[in-house]
Amino acid sequence: MDLSLATRTVGDRTVVEVGGEIDVYTAPQLRSQLNDAVADGARHIVVDMSGTDFLDSTGLGVLVGGLKRVRTMDGDLELVCSSEKILKVFRITGLTKVFTIHGSLDEALGSSASDGGAAEAGRDGTGTAG
Repeated sequence: MDLSLATRTVGDRTVVEVGGEIDVYTAPQLRSQLNDAVADGARHIVVDMSGTDFLDSTGLGVLVGGLKRVRTMDGDLELVCSSEKILKVFRITGLTKVFTIHGSLDEALGSSASDGGAAEAGRDGTGTAG
């Protein structure tokens, strides 16, 4: 039940790096981190889940809530995930149609919020934007 969180700014993006397990016990920490980022003015957030080992429905709910929050402010929340186990959760729940999911942080940072091609490429969950 360990979770590590770190936030940094790269250009116009706020990158939230998540490591460990996102579950009912740790999801509130992620929610708080995302809320703090939005309160600090972040509108384009990339959640880097490269170090995430586990994700349950509570964690999915936190990510969806974060996405809804930034979209109300004309922002976006994109994900970085290369773990097949985690990607399977997004596919099963249909959330690959909701989130833009990139295969790497470089890929996510290389795309632009106004780049419709990148956003569309991520919707199928292939992470082939670029």
